[in-house]
Amino acid sequence: MSKNIRYITQANGTLTGTLRVPGDKSISHRSIMLGSLAEGETKVSGFLNGEDCLATLNAFRSMGVKITEHDATSLTITGVGLHGLKPAEHDLDMGNSGTSMRLMSGLMSGQSFDVTLTGDRSLSTRPMARVILPLTQMNADISGDEGDTPPLTIKGSTQLKSIHYDLPVASAQVKSAVLLAGLYAKGETSVTEPAPTRDHTERMLRGFGYDVITEGSTMRLSGKGQLTGQMIDVPADISSAAFFMVAASIIPHADITLQHVGVNPTRTGVIDILTLMGANIRLENEREIGGEPVADIRIQSAALKGIDIPENLVPLAIDEFPVIFIAAACAKGMTTLTGAEELRVKESDRIQVMADGLVTCGIDAKSTQDGIIIQGGTLTGGEVDSHGDHRIAMSFVIAGQVAQESIVINDCANVNTSFPNFVDSASGVGLKLKIMD
Repeated sequence: MSKNIRYITQANGTLTGTLRVPGDKSISHRSIMLGSLAEGETKVSGFLNGEDCLATLNAFRSMGVKITEHDATSLTITGVGLHGLKPAEHDLDMGNSGTSMRLMSGLMSGQSFDVTLTGDRSLSTRPMARVILPLTQMNADISGDEGDTPPLTIKGSTQLKSIHYDLPVASAQVKSAVLLAGLYAKGETSVTEPAPTRDHTERMLRGFGYDVITEGSTMRLSGKGQLTGQMIDVPADISSAAFFMVAASIIPHADITLQHVGVNPTRTGVIDILTLMGANIRLENEREIGGEPVADIRIQSAALKGIDIPENLVPLAIDEFPVIFIAAACAKGMTTLTGAEELRVKESDRIQVMADGLVTCGIDAKSTQDGIIIQGGTLTGGEVDSHGDHRIAMSFVIAGQVAQESIVINDCANVNTSFPNFVDSASGVGLKLKIMD
């Protein structure tokens, strides 16, 4: 039984200096997947050495891929080609990673052997019908547990067929699962999305020499191509940077620069939303590395105001909403979010868990079916439960920096899935918290 890691915050912290947060989780996952299926070597620097990405790495190792780790963030993958994977001797454990589960379901549908994808208790409750449906249309033999939850069992030796799929809900994970299955399908596979979602899969496929065409909201590729090993420099994860963006906005006299952050336009909704709220955010030293836009981000204290969050920004900030809710709690006036029902099926029901935690800490917050209404006020402190959700835990650490009393956050072990050494990084730039287990 895992220990209950607890964070305890103290107010009156500062936030100054420079910080490079860990590598982008989405890009790190995809570097392992595509590097393993490429011809030749792929060298990765800036890799996120967190539990989620290590689940992906270990899965490919168990299928015969040689992956050499030079240090915590750099590694070399000796690719085996699209058809070079071997059956693992056991089920593939995706841990807490929904990205691994959904993207791997697409890749594994094209293999010649059977595989079962498992996950931890949290992942085993998350809905997989959204990937099972299109993959089944592609002739994959894939099934989940009762209610279409993990474990997922995928039978090999089926010839996938290409399809066009209209995504019913904007989801980069489902889009990616279909496109990755399309690598093994005969003919052209295409996906149309109802709103823009992160495009790391398309960018990285092109980086590995695979032709992916984007026309408006439709992405298309033809199967039976080849991936060629590459050099990948993973930028810092904007989802991890978001915690310090909000912290610097709400802590008096804060001034911090976050270095080498990925600012892919499908991921910058958090910057747009905070800017609409009055945040003082500047992008500096903008550049492009390996097909991904990167910048240093400077944030200084600002007086935030409540807003109605534009629905077109929701898919572009879907992982950052827990900490955006903290910004809303500290803003003057009311903040309203709609069109975000996707938040209810993340590592936790992020709408309800955040609403409950904010109420515990003295904020007027009401959950709705597809969002939340938050009246800015004064955080009083209290004891909250993260429900094992790394982004909930880190969000209340930020809240605790400006609360009247300490905030005690329970069940924080999963912070390591996305932000190893979070406590040391946060303390190093002036935030006040301690860890207990």
